[in-house]
Amino acid sequence: MSGIQGKVVAITGASSGIGEATARLLARRGAHVVLGARRTDRLETLTKAIVAEGGSARYRQLDVTRREDMDAFVGFARDTFDRVDVLINNAGVMPLSMLEALKVDEWNRMIDVNIRGVLHGIAAGLPLMKKQGGGQFINLSSIGGHSVVPTAAVYCATKFAVMAISEGLRQEAGDNIRVTVISPGVTESELAESISDPAAREGMKAFRRIAIPADAVAKAILFSIEQPADVDVSEIIVRPTASKH
Repeated sequence: MSGIQGKVVAITGASSGIGEATARLLARRGAHVVLGARRTDRLETLTKAIVAEGGSARYRQLDVTRREDMDAFVGFARDTFDRVDVLINNAGVMPLSMLEALKVDEWNRMIDVNIRGVLHGIAAGLPLMKKQGGGQFINLSSIGGHSVVPTAAVYCATKFAVMAISEGLRQEAGDNIRVTVISPGVTESELAESISDPAAREGMKAFRRIAIPADAVAKAILFSIEQPADVDVSEIIVRPTASKH
């Protein structure tokens, strides 16, 4: 099935930022969106707004670091709409700091959400997509998955990992499963709010002055889904025109 009308799209990290913008856009284009995140109050508000506009949306609480949560989330989407055409692994955190600050708990959190979260999505979605004869994974990496800057070593490592995992999945998944990586540059979101290191937080404030809206990334995601089934848009980098990174 080409286009977006009628497709079932499950989105992690859907309570704000890119996830929220993507949910709104895809629902307006006729997709059935299934929204997952930890903050169910925001998911409920978003779902009601989409339905009020004539869209189709459901939600379920989701912690991507818990495999059983991800299995239940994908199962909920399948049970509600009979299939899952697209799984968008969007959930992510970005608590930047210099390595010498030794914020090991924050390193582990990035590994758990940004890497394990994607792997849990693949583990939940791949058997279903193989059984139903097709599907698409869209994994959110970053320009940080292409180059490394100070304070971002661990974050960039997680996004390099998303690139590697996605390419391996693309090669292994079979002829009917598409794999797309979206790599945003600086984008309006809540990611920077997780930065506890004062110097990194101030540096990010300056960096974010040229941020593009989350809707710009949502449009790239829409483009990748709308292509015919035999066309796999493997990667899109979306960043501000003024960006030097």
